[in-house]
Amino acid sequence: MTSMRFNCGLDVALSVVGGKWKPLILFHLANGARRYGELKRAVGGVSDKMLIQQLKELQADGVIDRRDYQQVPPKVDYSLTPFGITLADALVPLCAWGTAHVVKVEQLMARRVANEVNVKAVPGTTA
Repeated sequence: MTSMRFNCGLDVALSVVGGKWKPLILFHLANGARRYGELKRAVGGVSDKMLIQQLKELQADGVIDRRDYQQVPPKVDYSLTPFGITLADALVPLCAWGTAHVVKVEQLMARRVANEVNVKAVPGTTA
């Protein structure tokens, strides 16, 4: 078995929280434990398969806890571990940056989409 080699702290953080859904999962768990359905609605747009996969990875990485109440009907909830809380806290400035720059980023994304449409519309070009 080989150990992972990291180039910098950002490389370390992204190895745990990389991807589209994990930061959102952490954001929603930062306010307390959530049941699966609550978490799925809060995250929005994620498939069951992807959410389950992301939750399993976060659990395997020691970021979240899964509590199974062993009852019928099944009741399971997810919460941050102390390690997970440190990671969620680290994401707070990134969330603040996004909130402060949402209008600018929306404009940039709209421009990007418009440019992609224009490139496809020009005869003889491929996107």
